[in-house]
Amino acid sequence: MIGWAQDANIFLQYIVLFLFAAAPWMDVSIIVPLGIVWGLPPIGVSIAAFSGNFLLILLLGVFFKQIEKWRKNRKQKKGLKNPTKKEKRSLKIWEKYGIPGLALLAPIFVGTDIAAIIALTFGSSKTRVIGWMTISLAVWTIIFAVGSVYGFSLLNFIQ
Repeated sequence: MIGWAQDANIFLQYIVLFLFAAAPWMDVSIIVPLGIVWGLPPIGVSIAAFSGNFLLILLLGVFFKQIEKWRKNRKQKKGLKNPTKKEKRSLKIWEKYGIPGLALLAPIFVGTDIAAIIALTFGSSKTRVIGWMTISLAVWTIIFAVGSVYGFSLLNFIQ
């Protein structure tokens, strides 16, 4: 996979990173290091990863009612009644720190998409959820970009 990515047109590489970041369960914690290992410039990788993840959060906020209806139907069909491990973890963070804490801890513990759905399910406004998730994404994108560049340089993965 990495060989293909490194040989492809740079614009296509950024499109692939953007699409990966827009996919559910693919946070900046995965996409930023991946793009940097591919050899792409960290700023471009960060913009593509942030934009893709932001698009997902925006779509979740706008289409929450439809998504929640689909999730409930899916759980019923599968016979699932208990919350998942990630949902339980999100609930604990939510109860202790509220939407700011959930948003800022989400990329590490549960993922921004699941945290956004949980926050919306608990009644937070779309504006607050999108706002806090955007702040969180920006902060974590920078942290993962800087950490990846320095970490991979120390390990001689990149030059």
